Amino acid sequence: MFKGLGGLGDMAGMMKKAQEMQGKMAEMQEEMHNIMVEGEAGAGLVKATCTAKGELKGLDIDPSIFNGDDKEVVEDLILAAIKDAQGKASDRAQEEMSKLTEGLGLPAGMKLPF
Repeated sequence: MFKGLGGLGDMAGMMKKAQEMQGKMAEMQEEMHNIMVEGEAGAGLVKATCTAKGELKGLDIDPSIFNGDDKEVVEDLILAAIKDAQGKASDRAQEEMSKLTEGLGLPAGMKLPF
């Protein structure tokens, strides 16, 4: 199709791939809001649920940990569960991005911004 244009034919192919990638990234961004991950702390006494984008969506606290003397422990468990969920969200987002970059023939491990 672009035989007479030399390297410009390759450029057109690259542009097409870039547009495909842009569309797939937009789709993935939307999907990240729907993928849920759960983090926990205190052997499951505190659980935090967030999207793969890291947005906190839910918090589940076992009532057995509510003791007036343990306020700081409860707060620490809540923070730990949230951090665990956010770490898992980041890992999941990276997994999803790896699937996209592999499908487009990009180098493995290439990090793209969200």
